[in-house]
Amino acid sequence: MSKRIIILGATGSIGRSAVDVAKTHPGDFRVVAVSALRSRERCEVLAHELGARAYVGEDAARRAVEENDADICLVATVGLSGLAPTVAAIEKGMDVALATKEVLVMAGELVTALARARGVRLLPVDSEHSAIFQCLSTAFDGNRQQSNASDGDRARSATIDRLTLTASGGPFLDGPADLSTVTVAEALNHPRWNMGPKVTIDSSTMMNKGFEILEARWLFDVPAERIDVVVHPESIVHSLVTFTDGSTLAQLCPPDMRVPIQYALSWPDRLPADRARLDLASLGRLTFRQADPGRFPCLGLVRAAGAAGGGQTAVLAAADEWAVKAFVEGRIGFTDIARTVERALAAAPRFELSAIEAVYEASDWTWKFLSR
Repeated sequence: MSKRIIILGATGSIGRSAVDVAKTHPGDFRVVAVSALRSRERCEVLAHELGARAYVGEDAARRAVEENDADICLVATVGLSGLAPTVAAIEKGMDVALATKEVLVMAGELVTALARARGVRLLPVDSEHSAIFQCLSTAFDGNRQQSNASDGDRARSATIDRLTLTASGGPFLDGPADLSTVTVAEALNHPRWNMGPKVTIDSSTMMNKGFEILEARWLFDVPAERIDVVVHPESIVHSLVTFTDGSTLAQLCPPDMRVPIQYALSWPDRLPADRARLDLASLGRLTFRQADPGRFPCLGLVRAAGAAGGGQTAVLAAADEWAVKAFVEGRIGFTDIARTVERALAAAPRFELSAIEAVYEASDWTWKFLSR
């Protein structure tokens, strides 16, 4: 029986890849609804091709979830807009394939608790978290391995010594020396991945890698201090898991977002695909190095916000969203992104995240503070 799927953010880079996966496996997936924020014509064309319902507009993602029944909802919207439809999908009992980083960055404790209470799975779509998930699935006997600590045996996390997320380093790994001169076009020129503008800018500052630390913390119940980041420019090794006995497992494949998307949608099965295979001999070598905290201060800001707890990570993500928008619009410089986030974190009051509404309160405060 085919899985019924909702694709939120269907016209973005992740959404388009998910559509490609669904079209490649028509007997395994049936897309029942697609949503987009603005691209009405493209969304309606996709819906016609898939035999799905189209939703366009500010509230389209939430309505797509509330007005349709599905087995799994792929959340690939931008920023905080992914939170409400994620919560709606969980409350309806749908598994969630999660590509929107900010959902767990801003509300990880609340969302994972809700998923646990409803008995649904959070399935990682990021290549890094998919890699960890695949390593854990292998270590803990494939199909019986749950997708995240909230719906699996938490004792399994005790066997994990460290998680290592790999980072391409983005376009500014080795230059220019003065990052204050960086233009928007240069920041959007990622050397390995074809992504939307927000996540591409976040990759250039390595804020996205910081976000992934927080995502991994909630997905796999591993403290942030046991999650490392290593720069791997070739983007072949997508993440590693080191266990308490000293063994390390890694997942490798050529960079192609359709691989983790398909695994999230097909789990616990693994479907065939006609894609490039890994050829280690032709690669010659794989390289790794530490991320430079002076060059990429956003990594430190994320760790500090995560350690502070409460609503600090919600302020962090909202401030980054504001700053990236301001940079793209030419109102601030590239290095001002990190400075803007740091300023918001320093000024923010303490937000206690006892309910989802508090996430929106923290976000609203941040946007008002930075827009003065």
